Amino acid sequence: MTPGNEATPGAETGNGPGSEKVETIAAEAKAVLAAVGTVVVGRERSLRLALAAVLAGGHVLLEDVPGLGKTLMARSLAQALKLDFKRLQCTPDLLPADVTGSFLYNPGDREFTFREGPLFTGLLLADEINRTPPKTQSALLEAMQERQVTVEGRTFPLPRPFHVLATANPVEYEGTYPLPEAQLDRFLLRLDIGYPPPAEEVEVLRRRLTRQREETEVEAVLDAERLRRLQHGVEQVSVDDDVLRYCVDLASASRKHNAVEVGASPRGAQALVLVARALAVLDGRDFVLPEDVKECAVAALAHRITLRPETWTSGVTGVEVVTELLGRVAGPASTRSS
Repeated sequence: MTPGNEATPGAETGNGPGSEKVETIAAEAKAVLAAVGTVVVGRERSLRLALAAVLAGGHVLLEDVPGLGKTLMARSLAQALKLDFKRLQCTPDLLPADVTGSFLYNPGDREFTFREGPLFTGLLLADEINRTPPKTQSALLEAMQERQVTVEGRTFPLPRPFHVLATANPVEYEGTYPLPEAQLDRFLLRLDIGYPPPAEEVEVLRRRLTRQREETEVEAVLDAERLRRLQHGVEQVSVDDDVLRYCVDLASASRKHNAVEVGASPRGAQALVLVARALAVLDGRDFVLPEDVKECAVAALAHRITLRPETWTSGVTGVEVVTELLGRVAGPASTRSS
């Protein structure tokens, strides 16, 4: 097996010299999860995958019913990472200029100056992104992929690192605009939160009574520069050729499934590799195992699958398709243990 050490295009990389040791990245990432865990009860899987997506330089879509803590998770993660945080409440009347910023005339200087929009931040929470029209949704495309915005023919780079955590409500359809496939594909992962078990829900109530206020605060563990260095360290994780082939096999199998009209593109296979590397680092390894790919496969591929109309109406979901593929597609043996 030949390790592939090449940096994968599309991931956020740091500017600092050298690479962080895997043990250092794992320890600091666990400290971030522990800090967020002081506010967010449970949700270990969702938090782990969301942090892995950030370490891989990507964006996350949190899709679930209201009231499950999606906004709290995003804000707490931003505080632990010490990133500038802005919340964009998406509404039907939101314009692209409300997202990117616009040029305003300054009478004193007799010239137009650019006023930055909420995109100019470290972590942007796009709340209920499916409530804003497609024209405004598309304003996020360039920012999410290129880390820049173009207004009136002028291009403005966004801060580094820059990440989008968007929320969507999947149960309401009136007054909403489903995200097109091109927009969904820009999210490295799509996560659902799910209802907490009764014991965790009781703990949520207990913590609210204990702090005697609605606001929560998470201790900062990292900062923007430190996060960039950790992201650069993740880029050094090796991926064997047989694991790369496994990622391609999963994406390819989704294109041949009977229930699928359009399967995952090569960007889906790339998402598997990017997140699997971050998950390996979280576990203290500098190489990827097939289990890392399996852990993130549903979150990385399900939203990249377009189902046939007849199967969609019968209740089949992308999650079920990917879960079935994980049972059908043969993976490489886990031959590396240290």
